[in-house]
Amino acid sequence: MSTPVVIPIASTRPDRVHPAPRRMTPGSAGLDLYACVDEPVEIAPKQLELIGTGYAIALPPGFEGQVRPRSGLALNHKIGVLNSPGTIDSDYRGEIKVILFNFGDQPYSVSDRERIAQLVIAAVPFVVFEEVDRLDETGRGAGGYGHTGV
Repeated sequence: MSTPVVIPIASTRPDRVHPAPRRMTPGSAGLDLYACVDEPVEIAPKQLELIGTGYAIALPPGFEGQVRPRSGLALNHKIGVLNSPGTIDSDYRGEIKVILFNFGDQPYSVSDRERIAQLVIAAVPFVVFEEVDRLDETGRGAGGYGHTGV
């Protein structure tokens, strides 16, 4: 097992006791994010709501947080995360918030302490672009968007 990356986390709602992001199993890539709402938030069909988690994190340089949908919410309730994956940059210090979208035909109510998304921490290399006159050739070339067939 590798050495863990320590990520500072702070409550943005010290007046509330609410769960911090956590893995549900030892092999989980994502840490579940929980809603931190004062009262249930209803998401109408084909509408979105911005839901706070009650926490801010300080990612070290070279890392990002990816906010992704929970498969159970998507399958069972047609609730997804817009701009998925949402990116949390290493210099962002605000509350983690999740843009939930109701893809279904029925309203959905988000309750306090409900698992609403998952957070995956990923390494991001520092890159520098070098402008060149031509790129090297590959078998694929410029083929894209269905170039290999359906």
